[in-house]
Amino acid sequence: MPTTAKPVRQTVSLPARVARRVKALANTTRTSTSRVIVDLIESGLDAQEQERKRFLEFADRLARSTDPGEQTRLKEELARMTFGS
Repeated sequence: MPTTAKPVRQTVSLPARVARRVKALANTTRTSTSRVIVDLIESGLDAQEQERKRFLEFADRLARSTDPGEQTRLKEELARMTFGS
């Protein structure tokens, strides 16, 4: 029989401005603030994983590249991804 993971209750303190935005999203989407927080966390985790995959793809392209111009562009992109603009 498959088991499903039970939800884990966590307590977080949100800054007032974030709490207002979460509540506004909940009102707009007619859902609970808890659901909005879960959705935002899941979206953030997915975005982080996609960014990691993108980084690894660039690193792989850099390792395979023999074109100095492409190598420079890839290094610059990796630097932006790592350190920001």
